[in-house]
Amino acid sequence: MAQKVIAIGASTGGVEALEVIFSKFPANIPPVVLVLHMPSGFTQILAARFDLKFPFTVKEARNGDEVKPGHVIIGQAGQHMRIVKKGLRYVVETFAGPKVQWSIPSVDVLFESVAEQCKGEAVGVILTGMGGDGARGLLKMREAGAATIGQDEKTCTIYGMPKVAMDMGAVTHQLPLDKIASNILTLAK
Repeated sequence: MAQKVIAIGASTGGVEALEVIFSKFPANIPPVVLVLHMPSGFTQILAARFDLKFPFTVKEARNGDEVKPGHVIIGQAGQHMRIVKKGLRYVVETFAGPKVQWSIPSVDVLFESVAEQCKGEAVGVILTGMGGDGARGLLKMREAGAATIGQDEKTCTIYGMPKVAMDMGAVTHQLPLDKIASNILTLAK
């Protein structure tokens, strides 16, 4: 792939954090896959709202969706999401399963698949949220050669997920929210 895959995970305060990041992204963004802890039905509404608001395509994940530039795919509430390589492209798979880190979809499930499939051709981003979902997966991404970003404590609504990731050594760049978008774009080149 010409561009690295951007994998983002967030929970409490994540919608607001994503609005800040997405407002700084151009239409031709690298491919983005995203897991946000939300109740059933809300990911579809959020995807539709973001799709109208930003210059790139935003959609709720469906099995087989291609991960491609200019697109953000949001994991569907109640379904895990992972990416798999099919030939020269990546696609998402959505599936039912037990909660991981008390969550479905789980950021860990997504990040672990990105670590396995993309190796160093990815950027992992963990944003505001409660608990530790995403920390182990982000560490696997870092160990596979991916660049990793964690939101700093001062700009988090809840400094849970990024703190756990930071404490376990999964974060290579800890940044305030307003610096994350430009850092993602630089690391994705």
